[in-house]
Amino acid sequence: MEELQNYLRLIFKSEPDRVIISNPAAKSEPVKKIAVEKKKSGYQIAKYTGKQVFHENVPDEDICERCARLIFGVYRQVNATAKDKEHIILISKKGICNYKVKTLAKELVKADSSNQNHNRRKNYILQEGMQIAPLVDMGVFTKDGKVVNSMYDKYKQINRFIEIIDDEIAGKNLTKLNVIDFGCGKSYLTFVVYYYLTELRKIDVQMIGLDLKEDVIRKCNAASQKYGYKGLRFEMGDINGYTTPFDVDMVITLHACDTATDFALYNAILWNAGMIFSVPCCQHELNKQMKPESLQLLSRYGIIKERFAALATDAIRANLLEYCGYKTQLLEFVDFAHTPKNILIRAVKRGMVPKHVRERSLAEVEAMRREFGFTPTLYQLLQIGEKEGI
Repeated sequence: MEELQNYLRLIFKSEPDRVIISNPAAKSEPVKKIAVEKKKSGYQIAKYTGKQVFHENVPDEDICERCARLIFGVYRQVNATAKDKEHIILISKKGICNYKVKTLAKELVKADSSNQNHNRRKNYILQEGMQIAPLVDMGVFTKDGKVVNSMYDKYKQINRFIEIIDDEIAGKNLTKLNVIDFGCGKSYLTFVVYYYLTELRKIDVQMIGLDLKEDVIRKCNAASQKYGYKGLRFEMGDINGYTTPFDVDMVITLHACDTATDFALYNAILWNAGMIFSVPCCQHELNKQMKPESLQLLSRYGIIKERFAALATDAIRANLLEYCGYKTQLLEFVDFAHTPKNILIRAVKRGMVPKHVRERSLAEVEAMRREFGFTPTLYQLLQIGEKEGI
């Protein structure tokens, strides 16, 4: 073990692009391959079975010891590429390590870099070969878990959304999670999120999808029973004024039209939800209100006015969430209707927020309101709530 750990220290000291642990000693070993990649904070270990992938985050200082424990007595090969070198560890049946370093030709370095980038793009959380029934029913996967060629864009979009959630989930040791999905529609993504949380993250989830259409709710509940998703149910309900049966940990709202997104965000704030993931659409409200005080150029051309109003809408929403105690990001996200680029609002509840930070966030919104004559719905809801002591 000590010899193996020393070789791993040499590998990680060289700052490898990726480390692959492979060649299980026993054919019965469920995890066939392990990939280790550097993240912004620490490393992520991905363990691949025939049907699933399990992720684990490890601090920098623990990565060598953790990998050694995973490898020792289980795997016989380690490969890592760092710059122009390939590091290889071969382990005999008796556990003896043979460590060598190869210098790669420039052409191979270039090709290897290209392949690694390609593999990184394809290293999705929802892997081909996994048995994900909702993806089969929506035509993204074949019955044997292969991606349908014509649905590859949708497959990437779904994975992108799951990755955005995973960035927050991965660092937390969550065992239970209560989720509300507003305006769930046909709910295929709701099913996929439930699958990810319960099957891949092994979290005990209670999840409710809300929609206004009775036939949609009926079909979704039937599908949930078909998939055996016991913690997922669907109800008819309006985004505004819905009473939850539990404390809400996460709120998802995808393509809630115009001010429906504001009502969803407001409810999430009232419930003190720990995480909010929102993809707005159809932001008409501020477009109609927009009357610049001194920047008339932004309202002169219709397409510029429309795009600026949409961006301003989400910038104001983000600041108001910051004002309410959330760490908020606006992320580029391609929506599921194949529109051009869209924005996803990711907001995570944090502890005490300094008074000057809250005041600055609100002051920036007030300045935008004065310049353009905006009266955003979320701003009004928060004002009313504060007056009424909510």
